[in-house]
Parts: sequence; structure tokens; C-alpha cells
Amino acid sequence: MLNTKLAKTPLAVIVISQLFGTSLWFSVNGVGPALVNAVDLSDTDLGLLTMAVQAGFVVGTLLIAITGLADRVRASRLFAMAAIAGAAINAGFILVAGDPYAGALARFLTGLCLAGIYPLGMKLVVSWTPRYAGAALGWLVGMLTLGTALPHLLRGATFNLPWQWPLLLASGLALIAALLIYTLGDGPQLPRPTTSSRPWAGLAAFRQINFRASTFAYFGHCWELYAFWTLTPFMVSREIARLGGHSAWLPWLAFLVIGLGLPGCVLGGRISRRVGSFNVARSALAISGTLCLFYPLLGDASPIILLALLALWGMAVIADSPQFSALASATAPRERLGAALAIMNAIGFAVTIPAIALTTHFWAQQELHVIWWLLPGPALGLLALHRMNRRTLREI
Repeated sequence: MLNTKLAKTPLAVIVISQLFGTSLWFSVNGVGPALVNAVDLSDTDLGLLTMAVQAGFVVGTLLIAITGLADRVRASRLFAMAAIAGAAINAGFILVAGDPYAGALARFLTGLCLAGIYPLGMKLVVSWTPRYAGAALGWLVGMLTLGTALPHLLRGATFNLPWQWPLLLASGLALIAALLIYTLGDGPQLPRPTTSSRPWAGLAAFRQINFRASTFAYFGHCWELYAFWTLTPFMVSREIARLGGHSAWLPWLAFLVIGLGLPGCVLGGRISRRVGSFNVARSALAISGTLCLFYPLLGDASPIILLALLALWGMAVIADSPQFSALASATAPRERLGAALAIMNAIGFAVTIPAIALTTHFWAQQELHVIWWLLPGPALGLLALHRMNRRTLREI
């Protein structure tokens, strides 16, 4: 009975589950300042914890692609198992937070579990709502963005409570996500799980010129995206200090900057139904690249102006992501869609690690100028899009 009710609104169930499940991603970043004070971690240590999540996600997506799990096991079951495991490990981080290396291992394992949430969420969306994949994936990636920002909201709501509370709340939300997706099940629009998937079968998708171009553009986007999200609390904190504001503003403003990616994704998804995913992706990437170029030059401008630009950047920096996923989903072989998306995500998130390492390491010395390390991402992404065969993209 519950399954029937959920199946009437599958997209809503999937995106809410994505929101709850991906709250595990930046759960530690949401309590970063409190954690630094409580267990004497440095900014570099926080960067290490963030990179550990990314590395775990990369390894997890590669394992899914190599073993063929993405196409052998029902996506709903794999999502649910990953969310339950991720919730337990995220809560367990509390016990090892004082040890940077044990903490990094816990975050690595959390990233491993996230590999069963995000790519499988994309597959579930395509399986339930294939006709308007760009718009539907706009909601999915928007909820990933809001899930990334959610730990900052949880911290803002529990600012006077111990730092452990937001982590426990995020784990609880992930358990709810597991229940929702397991109850919903898989959609009817994809082939049934197969037992004949070969290792690295998803690599065959790179023979398609448009799949190859869209994924390379996605890689450039990834170089910028997660480093920007990692730097957001740093940049917001800088402007709060210049305004003479209270530190309690930080989690709320960081949540706002990152969370604005949700309306950015949804708006981009709606526009894509009129002008196509290619044009939306190219425009959003151009906007974020322009901000990446000029923001460091405006360091002496009013803090209000810089916070407003951060808000615009927060909308644009992720608005292209669902459109890249839509382009990739439309051009990858259907029988290997799960593996192809897993490999695309694995490479894309591997690209985020050096970007995060560079920006967190040099922030203390270069401050806003560290943003220029991100500029090659949008530039190379736009070049990759320029190489696409646009004559075949009229319906994408």
C-alpha cells in the first residue's frame, strides 16, 4: 500500500531521499569551526577530511563500475544499503574525530557509501521519469546541493548545542532516505538487472563523441564545484569579519550560498525544456567561470556586494551539473547506463581532490586569489562543450 502511494510521486520521493542521503557528504564541514576548537584540528586537517570523502566516493564509484553492481543489483536496494551503512559510519566519526587519520578513514568510508547514493539516484530518476531527464535531474542535483548545504543549516539550528548533534541528525536523515527508496523500488523504464556485465563496460560509452564531450565538460565543472563549496565557509567568514558580524551568522550564510544551487538547478532544468541541456550547461559554466576570474579582483569591494556575488555563484556553479548528467544519460548505451554514469562520476570526483588540496593549502597565504586555481575547470569545460556535435542535440 505504501509502495503504491510512493509510486504516484516517484520524483519527489527520489529527490527528498537524495537530500537526506547526501547530508552525509559535508556533515563534518558543517561543524568545521566548532570541531577545530573542540579537538584542535587545523584548516589543512579539515581539507584532508573533505578530500577523504571525495576519495572514498571515487573508489566506490569505480568499484560499482568495475564489478557491474550498478547494472546487476536493483538500484533501490543498493541505494538503501549504502544509506544505512553511511549513516552508521557518519555517526561513528564522532568517536574518532580527535585523530585526523582515523577521522579521514571514517570519512573515506562515508564517501564509499555515497557512491551508492548519488549515481544510483541518477539511475532511479531516469528509470522513473525518462522523458524530461534534464528537468528531473535538475531537481535531483538541486537536492544534492541542498544536501551538501544541509549540515550548515543543522549547525545553525543547533549552534548552542555540542558539535556532535548535526552529525547525528544527518545520520538519522540518511536512514529515512534508505527506507523511502527501498519502499519505492526501481522504475519501469530501464532494463532489468543483468548478470553479464563485464568489468569496465561503462568505458564503451566514451566511444560516443557527445558522451565523451559532455563528460569532459563535467570534469572541468567538478574541478571548480567542490573546491568552491569547501571554500564557501572561508569566504563567508571573511566577509562576516569585515562586517563585524557574529560568528553565528556563518552557518546560515554558508547554507544560503550553497543551498541557492537548488533553485539554480531547478530553474536550469525548466529552461532546458525550451532551449536544451547543452545551452543551459554552457551558460551556467560561463557565468561561474566569469565569477571565478573576477571575484579575486573585487576583494576590497563592499562585503555585501561580495556576499551577493557568492550567492549568484552558488546558483550558477551547480546549475550545469544536471544538464551534463542529462547529456551523458542520453548518449550512453542504455544497457550500460549505470556503469557509464558511475565511471563519469568517479573521474569527475577524482578531479575534485587536487582542487580542494590546492585551495585549502594556499588559502592562508593567498586568500581570495586562491580562487584562480579553479579557473582552468570552467575554461576547459567550455572548450569540451565546443567540440560537441550539436546537430544531434535538438531533443536533449
